[in-house]
Amino acid sequence: MGTAQSTVNAIRILSAEAIQKANSGHPGLPMGTAPIAYELWANHMTHNPKNPNWENRDRFVLSAGHGSMLLYSLLHLFGYGLTIEDLKQFRQWDSMTPGHPEYGHTVGVETTTGPLGQGLANAVGMAMAEAHIAAKFNKDDLKLVDHYTYALAGDGCMMEGITSEASSLAGTLKLGKLIAFYDSNKISIEGNTDIAFTEDVAKRYESYNWQVLTVEDGNDLVAISKAIEEAKGCTDQPSLIIVKTQIGFGCPAKQGKASAHGEPLGTDNLVATKENLGWPVDQDFYVPAEVYNHMKEVGTKGEKAEEAWNELFKTYTEKYPELAAEWKVWHNSEIAVDLLNDEDYWNYEDKAVATRALSGQMINKLAKRVPNLIGGSADLSPSTKTIMNDRGHFSAEDYSGSNLHFGVREHAMAAIGNGMSLHGGLRTYVSTFFVFCDYMKHSMRLSALMKQPVTYVLTHDSIGVGEDGPTHQPVEHLTSLRTIPNFTIFRPADATETAAAWYLAMTKNDGPVGLVLTRQNLPQYKESSKEALKGAYTLVDSDKETPDAILMASGSEVELVYEARKALKEEGVDVRVISVPSMELFDAQDSDYRESVMPNAVRARLAVEAGCSTNWFKYIGLDGDVISIDTFGASAPAAQVFEAYGFTVNNVVEKVKAMVQ
Repeated sequence: MGTAQSTVNAIRILSAEAIQKANSGHPGLPMGTAPIAYELWANHMTHNPKNPNWENRDRFVLSAGHGSMLLYSLLHLFGYGLTIEDLKQFRQWDSMTPGHPEYGHTVGVETTTGPLGQGLANAVGMAMAEAHIAAKFNKDDLKLVDHYTYALAGDGCMMEGITSEASSLAGTLKLGKLIAFYDSNKISIEGNTDIAFTEDVAKRYESYNWQVLTVEDGNDLVAISKAIEEAKGCTDQPSLIIVKTQIGFGCPAKQGKASAHGEPLGTDNLVATKENLGWPVDQDFYVPAEVYNHMKEVGTKGEKAEEAWNELFKTYTEKYPELAAEWKVWHNSEIAVDLLNDEDYWNYEDKAVATRALSGQMINKLAKRVPNLIGGSADLSPSTKTIMNDRGHFSAEDYSGSNLHFGVREHAMAAIGNGMSLHGGLRTYVSTFFVFCDYMKHSMRLSALMKQPVTYVLTHDSIGVGEDGPTHQPVEHLTSLRTIPNFTIFRPADATETAAAWYLAMTKNDGPVGLVLTRQNLPQYKESSKEALKGAYTLVDSDKETPDAILMASGSEVELVYEARKALKEEGVDVRVISVPSMELFDAQDSDYRESVMPNAVRARLAVEAGCSTNWFKYIGLDGDVISIDTFGASAPAAQVFEAYGFTVNNVVEKVKAMVQ
């Protein structure tokens, strides 16, 4: 048995053993795809285990994240720091080898995968990032950015709609540095894929404008190598390498069967597998010394590659010092401007404007201050106001543009945004109508789980959408997104709060921010301030030391409580008006601040928001009330819809009077 084959079998056995020890996991994919992974990582992929964050490394995404032991075995053998003990702790509490790969938790993992299709869409985003940054920094004589993005996907990934969305866009954009492997083993959990998946994947990807290559035998390292080199040679199309594999290869009783997919092989079958592959039966987690030695030799290639790149960067710095300095700005997680004290950034006209339009103004102010800002919408940028002026459009003909056209592909857009952010070097935003966040919820959740600073620009935020009716009027969406851990929602009421929202988005580096914006015009408040960054603040206070009541609202409904205060004052009721643009930020403040804004002594509290009431009960308490909408909207002019659902100054006044009597 040669060293290469020994390494392939080491991947198979380590994966099977870890899964057996955990009594949980998916051995089929690691055992079937071990030759693909070995050949790619050892002979074609440029990476340095000593520096997993090297900017010009090739990226590898295991889209079929259930096969995580494949990746963990690779990371162990290739010297990324995972130990045999880590492999033995697979799927255990607080281990470095969780059930699915988790970005930021395990060294060498480029993205969190598991929900099928997400990884392949992330890979498209990474390839787009590589193309954009290369267009900015590369010179004919010095290519600072020159790396590939590889993804390994299975039948399940191919069935998911997000894969179609992302792959279609990748072909349109001619992303030649994107190479995906399709582990075609024709097995799903329920049996043979023919029960639900008979399409010709090769023809499908050819129609997407991908180069399609086929390897008939998934154990043929020479054929796999040839396909990878051919894929690299195609510069104007992404490549799909279809590799026909056998799930659970090496296990005599389970090879090629659905039972190999998602359950341990069993003790007897593990022994039989070791015997079949010529592996010592009496040694657990055994790896031959020749394999470790081989891996050390392979690792030196990556070290030398990075050393050569570092020399190239020195030359680049000498020849193009301004660009080299800008490179460092792009790759710094902190933006290079002081937005908080930038007077022009916070300036606005004192007139009624929709917060989506104000957001558009902020985006264009930021475009002049944050050079690596990049983003776009799912075919809605004229409506979501997310076009950056004078920054060009990203296309197959010009990767230097900063405005992205995702087409009507909301789910893929969010996952691609994650991929671009994960790649590094870019500040990414994506945009659509608020109601369509339903289409991209899982990718938004993964933004939060991976702590990625992706900005979601979500416009047309309530029943204020009006005539488009309940299909386009988000009702439960604020509640839904507010329940995602580590996801910050910001629903501004005017220009100052919109500026605060974008300030937060540009300075928060440990999670996504969702900007929830109106279509309808809203007034400006001379009392609004940067205190909005605390999530909630007193917009207008009572003249009394202890207010008769507290009125609180977010976004467009701030206008109602602001005006209701005046009417109540005339009737002898003195209230405090609180703007609550971000519950997450307010809840993170210390108890003293929260008490100063919402004093416990004031029990009469009314919250007003054109969405579900659920989130507000923690603020209004048992004695408070809420004006909300806990049903679907209706099709009619916006003003009429708001009135029909009780969003009027008069209703606010009557509710407060009923509480304070």
